[in-house]
Amino acid sequence: MIFRKVDLENREKALRLVLSVFMQYEAPEYSEQGIKTFTDFINSKECIDGLELHGAFDGEEIVGVIATRNNGKHISLFFVDGRYHRRGIGRKLFETIVKKISGEKITVNSSPYAVEVYKKLGFVPDSDEQLTDGLRYTPMTFIK
Repeated sequence: MIFRKVDLENREKALRLVLSVFMQYEAPEYSEQGIKTFTDFINSKECIDGLELHGAFDGEEIVGVIATRNNGKHISLFFVDGRYHRRGIGRKLFETIVKKISGEKITVNSSPYAVEVYKKLGFVPDSDEQLTDGLRYTPMTFIK
């Protein structure tokens, strides 16, 4: 398994993985509006251009993606192919980001599905679950 920055050549593959995993694990928890909000985000060149994407590669196949903004201080996307869950790939992707940032904290707006995953990584909830544009999320923070 190789962990590296996703280049422009692999960005579409990475976004296809994100959408596939979202539809399988996240979308069942969201309304149609929430699904549309998410798909509009990942289909927006402007939004995606503002992110730094890192991937886990099994050969040429992207099996995990973490995307940050604000110089790595906020996680915008974090998805691992279901066939690769519970193998430490998400943790390794997260550790890649932690090493890169200069600040002391990282934030995320966690989906209901991922709250426990983020807690295992050391995040703590900042408030109760929120709802914006059909997306349910819990604001969380990790302190280095």
